Amino acid sequence: MRAIQFDRFGPPEVLHLNEVATPEAGPGEVLVEVHGASVGGGETAFRAGKLRRVLPHRFPQGTGNDFAGRVASVGTGVDGLAVGAAVWGLMPYRRFGSVADHVVVPAQRLAAAPANVDLVEAAALPSVGTTAVTALVHKAGLRRGERLLVRGASGGVGSVAVQLGKALGAHVTALVSGRDLDWIRDLGADAAFDYRVTAPEELGRFDVVLDNVGTNLGAYRRVLTRHGRMVPLALDADHLGRSLAYSAWVGVTDRRRVKVFSNNPSAERIAELTRYVESGAVRPIVDTVFPMAEVAESHRRLEAGGVRGKYVISTRPVAGQRR
Repeated sequence: MRAIQFDRFGPPEVLHLNEVATPEAGPGEVLVEVHGASVGGGETAFRAGKLRRVLPHRFPQGTGNDFAGRVASVGTGVDGLAVGAAVWGLMPYRRFGSVADHVVVPAQRLAAAPANVDLVEAAALPSVGTTAVTALVHKAGLRRGERLLVRGASGGVGSVAVQLGKALGAHVTALVSGRDLDWIRDLGADAAFDYRVTAPEELGRFDVVLDNVGTNLGAYRRVLTRHGRMVPLALDADHLGRSLAYSAWVGVTDRRRVKVFSNNPSAERIAELTRYVESGAVRPIVDTVFPMAEVAESHRRLEAGGVRGKYVISTRPVAGQRR
């Protein structure tokens, strides 16, 4: 089978398409025929070597964290997943490798894919979608009528959070670049501001702040209401030590207001995301679909910024189209 791998840390050009043996599902595992996998900031940072002290690694390394596809085979002890069933999910925690024709994952990292979304487009959602659901529903406890600020709203997690916040009945304010103001309003934001010209103190007060940027966290923490909650999701990979130290400090000293977590969803959480998609509350936002041979280009474009939603890699022969 084909798999995207790299043999050293470096720029996008280190990524290459390899022929490797198709894995087999062991006890409690499922072999999935991948139709699509998304491209995320964690993968680009890891490929560049910025997370080498945080994540275990041994070369060759794969890339890609989440995926959607169909069950190819199941190992012993796996119930409820039939061969041919449409599924989506994530690689084992702190591992990459979903940009491949097949992946083997524990059954606990899978759920039925939503029936109302194409499998390639669905691949945009498992990681960012479960992150947004965990952050807003299970950590922040966002309630109807509350004010939600989504910082970095045009990216993968942010575009889901805007949709989910509206579905939960919140008033949603989005921070994006100037070119994305109308687009994010069309996605559901009640108010949108250009982050480059709007200071945090100009935005008012919020019950929940969802931060997808990872810098200047103190200033955005100060816009919380008395009982407000902040969920810092992104770490600035270029200043990782400082970001980790700050997140750890506020997570210990102010747990009621600052909700720090690392997304490691269960099958039940992935299935919860499936229900939000099938209800129409959330839909995948796919900027561009790339073929496997153009994974390096997808990494270059993600690092350059400006993505709306997610870049997706298809294992099927498709022509990438920007939306």
